Amino acid sequence: MRYSVIFSPEAEEQLAALYNYVADAASSNIAALYTNAIVGHCEGLSAFPIRGTAREDVRPGLRITNYKKRVVIAFAVDEKAKRVSIIGLFQGGQDYETFLREDLKDKEEA
Repeated sequence: MRYSVIFSPEAEEQLAALYNYVADAASSNIAALYTNAIVGHCEGLSAFPIRGTAREDVRPGLRITNYKKRVVIAFAVDEKAKRVSIIGLFQGGQDYETFLREDLKDKEEA
């Protein structure tokens, strides 16, 4: 059975920011190819979601994988709902650990 893959609003914003960054540095065509490839990689988690590295030390249920060693993909798998949630997309050395810890803390306080 395949899992559904959903992107959090934060991940969608990060993807849009990445698109804009690449479009400014190269072109809109290259940006579209690059971001579409990242989305395709994320959607590939639907067939085999339990991959990457578990990072329970950062956030409960967190797993990470990479796209071409350039983008860290942070995600969680809900076995019961058969869903993969893309939590964030972090490019080139961004401190995803701090972001995800603070994001979780903010959600717990809300």
